[in-house]
Amino acid sequence: MEIYLKLFEVLFPVFFVVGIGYYLGKKNPKIDITFITNFAVNIGTPAMILYSLTSTGITFEIFRNYFWYYLIAIAAFTIIGIIFLFFLKTKDIIRELPPFIMPNTGNIGMPICLFAYGLQGLGVAASIGALIVLFHFTVGVFLADRKFNIDVILKNPPFYAIIVSVIFLYFKTELPTFIENTTFLLMYATIFLILMSLGIALTRLKVFSLKKAFISSIARVILGPIVGLLLIKYFKLEGFAAGVLLIQCSMPSAVLTYLVGSIYSPKKIVDSVASMIVVSTVMSIVTIPIVVFFALKYFN
Repeated sequence: MEIYLKLFEVLFPVFFVVGIGYYLGKKNPKIDITFITNFAVNIGTPAMILYSLTSTGITFEIFRNYFWYYLIAIAAFTIIGIIFLFFLKTKDIIRELPPFIMPNTGNIGMPICLFAYGLQGLGVAASIGALIVLFHFTVGVFLADRKFNIDVILKNPPFYAIIVSVIFLYFKTELPTFIENTTFLLMYATIFLILMSLGIALTRLKVFSLKKAFISSIARVILGPIVGLLLIKYFKLEGFAAGVLLIQCSMPSAVLTYLVGSIYSPKKIVDSVASMIVVSTVMSIVTIPIVVFFALKYFN
């Protein structure tokens, strides 16, 4: 019974805040979330990365290891995505890959890992989230635009937050207290805002091909955690960090893949990406509780 209560305590706050955003988006379709987006990208996410990586007790070794473990997971997601898109007879496989290989490890994954495993879980989740952030603005842009644009990553504040955080981790240096306290406040504000903005975003994204989106989403929310379990077994991982890896592998497609695609890809591609985001997120309402239950039971 205790584990079911813990599961409820972990998931209810996340889904409740997403639900608030969804309600607000439905009630006022013209609600402007530009401020939330700008705040999250330029201030909130860098602060969350900085605090999560430097003030939660994780070491440089943990960061490095789980950064590489998830890189292997991304390679597996890529292969799975190519296979699925090939059998779905997708004409532009390259541009439709991002939602397969970049899960929502930030908006949903990090809060869930925080509530499941505390600050130490958040630290490992941020190690994985940092990799996904880098992928969004490098590989993600490359896949959507068919060319690499170094300016995108150089103008991206989270990129510099990752660099600073890794330096602090490597040299085992603590943040000054005033910076730690500031990033702590900004982090929790950001978690609330990005969850709410996810709910609002779901009211605006439309499903254009339900069958294709459903089949594609199987790769994300069902095969994703299977990849995580295989990594855990192969590398003989255990404890809360293994649970975080499993949870982060199970996340639905990231909304940011739609935002990047809408800038660089044709509308038909963007519609397909949007469809997978919506369907995988809806499916994750069922799959995430199962994965989190498994993680809490066996990796604690």
